[in-house]
Order: sequence, then C-alpha cells, then structure tokens
Amino acid sequence: MVYAIIRTGGKQHKVSVGDRIDVEKLPQETGAMVEMDQVLAVGEGENLQLGSPIVEGAKVVCEVVRQDRARKVLIGKYKKRKNYYRKKGHRQDFTRLRIDSIQAEGIEVAVAETEDEELEPVEAGAVSASTDEATTEPEAPSAE
Repeated sequence: MVYAIIRTGGKQHKVSVGDRIDVEKLPQETGAMVEMDQVLAVGEGENLQLGSPIVEGAKVVCEVVRQDRARKVLIGKYKKRKNYYRKKGHRQDFTRLRIDSIQAEGIEVAVAETEDEELEPVEAGAVSASTDEATTEPEAPSAE
C-alpha cells in the first residue's frame, strides 16, 4: 500500500489513501480541499522516494471533514503543606482530514469514487420474488 509522510503543524504523519487524521487547526472550512506539499517520503517498498528535506513535485490532497476541539486535558499544580492547589483545563483545536489522493513522480493513487447504485424500475403490477414472500402469510399449524 502506497503511503506518504507529510509534515503539518510541526508534526509528521504517515498517511495512506482513505485515512483520516487529526492535525493542528487549519484555516479552511469544512468540505474544502487542502493540498499538502510538505511531503517527506512517498511510495512503498523499492519505489520509496525520500526527500531532502521534501520530495519535489509530490503532494497529498485532503478534504477537511471536521473542525473541532479535542477532549479537555487537566493540568494541576500542588505544593504539599502549603494549602496550594491550582487546576486548569485546556482544549486544543484540531482539523480532521480525509486523505483523498497521493501524487508524486510516477505515483498517482486516489480514492475510488463510489457511485450510488440506481435501483431498476419495477413495472406496475409486477411482483418480485422478495415481495411475494414477504406478503404471504405463514400457514397455521395443522391440528393433527
């Protein structure tokens, strides 16, 4: 499976097509497409391309799925025998991204678009096997 290592928000993330990752807050709206061009490595196995520091021409295309805040982290300070205790909370903003495609020289991997399957129209008066079974009532047990 082709993967890429990207850098965003001062952190590095190993991603594949279809993954969902949480990164530091980005200024885009939900549903917007984001191109990450800070790709440090891309490929798989023998075809792995390493950058120095980044792979030229490589990019990872993502869609912003959600803008939210993480769970609260509690921070406490305490000094024994001094009647001193302070508690503080912090919630970090984050952006959830869905990886749609990975592109580099000789590599192009994208999510397969799933189309909604249309149901075949049924003519009026026609009965299918599944509806025939559902509409018939079960037979009552015989009194033998």
